[in-house]
Amino acid sequence: MNVPPEPDPYTSTRIQFGIELRKFRLMSGFTQRKLCTAIHLSVSQLSMLENGHRAPNRELACKMDGVLGLGTTLVDLLDRLNRTADQLPRWFRPWLEFEREAEALRMWEPLMVPGLLQTEDYARAILSHSPGVTAEQAEENVIARMDRQGILRRPTPPMLWVILDEGVLHRPIAGAEVMKGQFEHLLEVGESRSISIQVLPHEACNVVGLLGGFVVADMPRNAPPVAYIDSQSTGDRVSERVEEVEGLAFRHDLIRVDALSRRQSLDMIKETMRKWTT
Repeated sequence: MNVPPEPDPYTSTRIQFGIELRKFRLMSGFTQRKLCTAIHLSVSQLSMLENGHRAPNRELACKMDGVLGLGTTLVDLLDRLNRTADQLPRWFRPWLEFEREAEALRMWEPLMVPGLLQTEDYARAILSHSPGVTAEQAEENVIARMDRQGILRRPTPPMLWVILDEGVLHRPIAGAEVMKGQFEHLLEVGESRSISIQVLPHEACNVVGLLGGFVVADMPRNAPPVAYIDSQSTGDRVSERVEEVEGLAFRHDLIRVDALSRRQSLDMIKETMRKWTT
């Protein structure tokens, strides 16, 4: 029996498991109905698993391994997928799934460059100063953050609509060289067709986003959008509540209307970089 490939950190865990499950089911000569009868599962539930719309669990993977004669193939795959996910904080994992599947991400960030656009040195400067985090844990977090950026290198990456407060450009997260490298990266990715970076200038006097940063993910297949809300709490950061998500999307529009154009924003970043280097 073929061994599943190594987990792809850029693809949803649910989707990866579903693809491999369907492949092994067909290789074993089982229809969906035949497998469902053997493991006492409805056809609709199995379809959701194979399409990546339902999260698998170890008990079910074990049952399918037994019926399909796979040994521990699906259980081992699920364990590897979960180990990959374990590199990220538990509260962040639900959002990671949405972020990987999103067709577009609308971001507002009043304090720092968003994780998907951070350089490794900039990310390290932030993550190494988290309270109670060891140097080893900080480095693991940096690696995980860089892995997340793989979605931007896909053949069809999500569209990023990023709005930064002007203060982000002046906040000394790290030394001049690190800041210069971060601004160079913003200028480079800002030329991409799939990434739009705009800056909200101080002179706009826009106070809509002062309560904190957020991201609204536009999902495929007509699924409702989902939001990630940044805060000091490690509690409810991911929201699927329709009213809340719609409210955040509206806030993003209200902020964007006062932001500089894409070209003006890149010019401001370029000018700010010159100040840092001199």
